[in-house]
Amino acid sequence: MHTSIENWLLGHWYGSHQPPWYLRMLEPLYHSAYLRAQQKQRARSIESTPGIPLFVVGNITAGGSGKTPLVIRLVQLAGELGLKAGIASTGYGRKSRATVLVKADSDTIECGDEPVLLAQRTGVPVVVSASRLDAVSTLNAMNLDIVFSDDGLQHADLLADIEICVIDGQRGLGNGHLIPAGPLREPVARLYSVDHVVCNGVWADRPADLAVNVMDLRAVLVRSLDDTAEYTLEEFQEQHGRHGIHAYAGIGNPRRFFTMLQSIGLDAEAHAYSDHHRFTLQDFSALAKDASIVMTEKDAVKCRTLGLNNAWYVSVETHLSDEFERILKDQMSTLTRDLSDGD
Repeated sequence: MHTSIENWLLGHWYGSHQPPWYLRMLEPLYHSAYLRAQQKQRARSIESTPGIPLFVVGNITAGGSGKTPLVIRLVQLAGELGLKAGIASTGYGRKSRATVLVKADSDTIECGDEPVLLAQRTGVPVVVSASRLDAVSTLNAMNLDIVFSDDGLQHADLLADIEICVIDGQRGLGNGHLIPAGPLREPVARLYSVDHVVCNGVWADRPADLAVNVMDLRAVLVRSLDDTAEYTLEEFQEQHGRHGIHAYAGIGNPRRFFTMLQSIGLDAEAHAYSDHHRFTLQDFSALAKDASIVMTEKDAVKCRTLGLNNAWYVSVETHLSDEFERILKDQMSTLTRDLSDGD
């Protein structure tokens, strides 16, 4: 039921037709509630200064846009500067509301899929909490130099030093309406108040007056779920393509993953699920025994305990322009230096 409703909404949000009148009627109600929530958060923010340089990486559309790969790259850039970084998250979809220090082998049910992936890929402290501000405060006590928040643009109480908004280039801003008539969490004008707008891929219909930095996610290797084997893309197609490849994606925009596989020459049958889908063996039960299963790295962290045979994930690297990375590094250096000088 959840998937069918989501697909119905996505069809209106990113389709060619106007959303139904009853969704448009609810749009002003959502906007009013959003504004009230922002006012309350700003009032609380007077007493909630993070005390550590904070980069918030978020979006203004519902669903995934590529925030997590960008956070991984930002942590790598901080590491190149010799900075000790941490990551804050709420762990969307997890069952626990406790504040938890996430490890590479943590349970995704308790911590969320993206935080576990971040812990595996970066090796830095990742803290999840029902309150994003509590997660930042916990990291602030760890003697770190900088914190990155995975999502959180709609949290005015975070008092971010740098705000980065990520846009899915394939989907853009959809029909331009606010939730529930469209995918927008905030009005389009919000894009002009953040420090950087990053586009995941080519955004063909972006506003002409909006400065955008392009992010390119490139497939590198295909790895087994237990990380005991890996192939180049060409080797994997040669070894496994003859038995049939099935691609699984439970992310914000599954089509982006399937398109990427096609672009690198992997001919796969697509199986799309809603974002943060909790996979079970039943999802794979109809496959032939010799079929190969390929999934995203985010989905792989949820499937490692299922005992799947011949299951793999595609490892990707995040590429930004040299100029944009230089700007980001300069901002990191300036913020951490200013904090040190203030002490």
